[in-house]
Amino acid sequence: MDKITSFTINHLKLLPGIYVSRKDTVGGHTVTTFDLRMTRPNYEPVINTAEIHTIEHLGATFLRNHPEYSSRVLYFGPMGCRTGFYLLLSGDYESKDIVPLMTELFEFIRDFEGEVPGAAARDCGNYLDMNLGMAKQIAGKYLDQVLYGIDEKHLVYPED
Repeated sequence: MDKITSFTINHLKLLPGIYVSRKDTVGGHTVTTFDLRMTRPNYEPVINTAEIHTIEHLGATFLRNHPEYSSRVLYFGPMGCRTGFYLLLSGDYESKDIVPLMTELFEFIRDFEGEVPGAAARDCGNYLDMNLGMAKQIAGKYLDQVLYGIDEKHLVYPED
C-alpha cells in the first residue's frame, strides 16, 4: 500500500506554520486542505484534548460565521496526533492566502470571553472536556511565535 501524502512529510523538520497539505478536485472544484501546525511534531508536547476540543468549537464557530469565508469552509478539526488542525476550503489557495484569516481566527480564540459555543450536553458528545484558559494561551502562542511575522519556512513544507 502506498503512503498517503501527509506521511511523506519529514515531521522531524516540520515547524509550526500554515501549509498546503493537498489539493483535490471534487465535482470540478478545487478543495484545498491546510495543515495548521501549532506545535513542532516530536519536539514539543502535543495539545491536550480539552484545549484542542475548545479550539475546535471556537474555530468552527468563527469560520462558519465569517463574512467572507463561511460559504467556503468545508471542515475544521484537529489532527489525530494533536499537533494542530486541518482546514478544508473550497477553492484553490496557497498558504499565504489564508494568513489574515488565521490571524483573525486565533485572535478571536485568544480574546474570547464567555461560554464556549456548543459546550453543553445537548450539543456535544464530550462537553465537559473543555479548557478555555489554556486554549486562549495556545492561540496566543501560535499568534506570537508563528502568525505574526510568518515567513516562507513556516508556509512551505520542508524538503526532506
